[in-house]
Amino acid sequence: MLPVIPFPAIDPVLIEFGPIAIRWYGLAYLAGLLLGWRYVRRLVGPPGAPFAGRGLTAEAVDDFVVWATIGVIVGGRLGSVLFYNFDQYVRDPLAVLYIWRGGMSFHGGMLGVAAALLLFAWRRRVSVFTIADPVACAAPIGLFFGRLANFINGELWGRPTDVPWAMVFPTGGPVPRHPSQLYEAALEGVVLFVVMRLLLRAGDTARRPGYLTGAFLLGYGVLRIVGEFFRQPDANIGFLAGGATMGQVLSLPMVAAGLLLVLWARRRPLAVVAKQKRQ
Repeated sequence: MLPVIPFPAIDPVLIEFGPIAIRWYGLAYLAGLLLGWRYVRRLVGPPGAPFAGRGLTAEAVDDFVVWATIGVIVGGRLGSVLFYNFDQYVRDPLAVLYIWRGGMSFHGGMLGVAAALLLFAWRRRVSVFTIADPVACAAPIGLFFGRLANFINGELWGRPTDVPWAMVFPTGGPVPRHPSQLYEAALEGVVLFVVMRLLLRAGDTARRPGYLTGAFLLGYGVLRIVGEFFRQPDANIGFLAGGATMGQVLSLPMVAAGLLLVLWARRRPLAVVAKQKRQ
């Protein structure tokens, strides 16, 4: 048997104060939201920024971060319940509230943020893509930290393998496995962020409402499907028809919607850039 890399047994709890525990999982989500918020602020705030003059100010972004946080937590948790662990939570409904144990679905979180975007845009009387496009550019930041949190928790590990960097995870049995959380952190976080950054700097994409939102949906869907080939399916679901996983099935509509949105945005007139007004 080839030697494997030992899993770095990092305590999921960073520090405890009596009954209060600060966990890496929560800090990862906090880091993703805070850094994403600062990045979106830079995209819409200073004169000459890619989304300056599109009807959104840095102050409005400050308001939206609260909406986005609620959307991520509520949507992510409900998505995990409905898509992956419905039977478990039917048996123990109170466990839905135990978010510190993990169990967050990206697809559910995305739907939660989408609902927050629609409500926020309606209240601000602006196009939903006014805020959705810059948020899409920042989303890979949160994905990166979320996948690192999965790795620290030793959850969502990969399929058995004999690659030199295989790891034996504490809850994955004695079999060496792909560290698929790190693959996804690289693909959904680093690679997707770079792609979105390059698209943002290419031509007039920032002035095509919906283009970058579509590019994110398309890019994430494709990269998630690729990453799922290395990730062990949830034990309570297993493989679906044709050897597909639930993550791949949920990502297919994103690919289709993203492609249609990109094509639609390319046919639309460029957004008018005006001086920013204080909101």
